[in-house]
Amino acid sequence: MKKVIIFYASYGGGHLNAAKSIQECIINNYKDIDVELIDCMKYVNITIEKITTAAYREMAKKAPWAWGRIYADSQKGPLAHISSRSNKLMAIKLLKLLHEKNPDLIISTHPFGSQMCSYLKRKQKITSKIATIMTDFAPHDQWLVGSDYTDYYFVAHNKMKQYLISKNINENKIFDTGIPISNRFLLNYNKNEIFSELGFTPAKKTILFFGGGEFGLGKTKTVEIFECFVKLFPDVQIIAVAGKNEKMKSAFSKIVEDEKRNNSIKVLEFTNKVPEFMSISDLVVTKPGGLTTSESLASSLPMVIINPIPGQEEENAEFLVENGIAIWIKKYDNPYEKLQNLFSDSKKLLTMKENTQKLSRKFSTQNICKILFN
Repeated sequence: MKKVIIFYASYGGGHLNAAKSIQECIINNYKDIDVELIDCMKYVNITIEKITTAAYREMAKKAPWAWGRIYADSQKGPLAHISSRSNKLMAIKLLKLLHEKNPDLIISTHPFGSQMCSYLKRKQKITSKIATIMTDFAPHDQWLVGSDYTDYYFVAHNKMKQYLISKNINENKIFDTGIPISNRFLLNYNKNEIFSELGFTPAKKTILFFGGGEFGLGKTKTVEIFECFVKLFPDVQIIAVAGKNEKMKSAFSKIVEDEKRNNSIKVLEFTNKVPEFMSISDLVVTKPGGLTTSESLASSLPMVIINPIPGQEEENAEFLVENGIAIWIKKYDNPYEKLQNLFSDSKKLLTMKENTQKLSRKFSTQNICKILFN
């Protein structure tokens, strides 16, 4: 039986969800493969993992500009070398696990896992094949450390593939598959039932509004944008997901009450029905994380981008705007003007929806597994 380890790291939820999608696909379709999901940073040093993930969350929440600076500096210069050296040191700890498990293939959805394993392979400590799944829509050179010893690169779109080729990575090991998403986005849902459960009507436009996010960034701006939708578009139905952010939920609920929109707006704390809600929506308002963006594209949804974390999410936002899939409401933009411009042109949303087809990779997870295992 072939053994596979999937490494992820807990810096944002996208790396884990991408890893879970691959694991699910393997379990359901490849009975001769033993697959295991492991947080590589937690295994290497749980104390460091706790400190660094907590630092990432706090920085992304309270000082996103600082995270943006770290993101940029880690691509070149001293910080890039420090990061690479520290991963080499931590790789020695990871070697114990790899000797014990002896995997045929290592899949990584975070650059730390790829770096550590490629270093061990270069030192001839392991012989496993290594596959790196890049989980954003913009490349970062930390993903490419140890590329000579990485056997597969899976990227979100062809422009990323061309970037890797420009970095002298062999074209034959780069695959434009898209970012792994759950199989649930391939299912056909009874839309009338979903509308009925929400108390909505299929005849009206429906907007899915993600307001909380992992870090609850930009609460004031988010509430302002939500209020614009509520006041400007009385005929639009809104599913507002506040996540774990109680203050955001309260602010949303107060606006709904004040505007007497309880019948056409549902404010939720949390939902496990993202695929279902995306299937009935005409537009999604969200941060542009790699996974949420991939899910939106698979659901053919135009995007209104809010509160991207500086660094990878801002680069994702720029890419989506350039490709005519999204508008980006920035910190000092007037959301009323941006939204009026979007909805005043009857063809604008339709064109954005059509443009999603250029980048949509609905079968990304299945295609990655076919390349690796067929």
